Amino acid sequence: MGITLFDRDDWRWLNEPRAWSDRDGLTITADPGTDLWRTTHYGYDRDSAHVLGVPVTGDLTLTASFTGEYAAQYDQAGIALHADDRNWIKAGVELVDGEFQISTVVTRDFSDWSVVGVGRVERVVITAVREGDAVTLRYGVGDDEPTSLLRLAYFPPGAEALAGVMAAAPDGPGFTARFDRVRVTPA
Repeated sequence: MGITLFDRDDWRWLNEPRAWSDRDGLTITADPGTDLWRTTHYGYDRDSAHVLGVPVTGDLTLTASFTGEYAAQYDQAGIALHADDRNWIKAGVELVDGEFQISTVVTRDFSDWSVVGVGRVERVVITAVREGDAVTLRYGVGDDEPTSLLRLAYFPPGAEALAGVMAAAPDGPGFTARFDRVRVTPA
């Protein structure tokens, strides 16, 4: 039996944070030094971000809306599909050089990163649709539904993945994100 939250009872942690709450949605306070990243450019491997998800094999739709108290370089929150420490996708909002970015990292042995500048944001909605070997990522800002295409990426077909939300604080003292809606459904 897992954690009961967002109308499901099969949520589980990858790297449970020291502080989190399921009151009025989900609040995660990311521990310092946490991240999901492999090798490219920075030369390190980190599989320490906090991911709360449900195990899913096959096609799915994952949607989350969230806010965050962004303050330090690379503070980040969003969604994740995590198959293992070499295959995962994360997408959300990240603070980069003092600017808010809609950020996506796709990792297949090596991480690649893309961003879209969005100015100051309060609330973001991200959706990932996994169909076969592809994941389509879309986003919306504020209360907008996620209609803006962010990325189309390969993801190992048939691989079980932990599908859910994530938060990390690679450089800062910690970071708090609040998720008010999370839904994982078969596609």
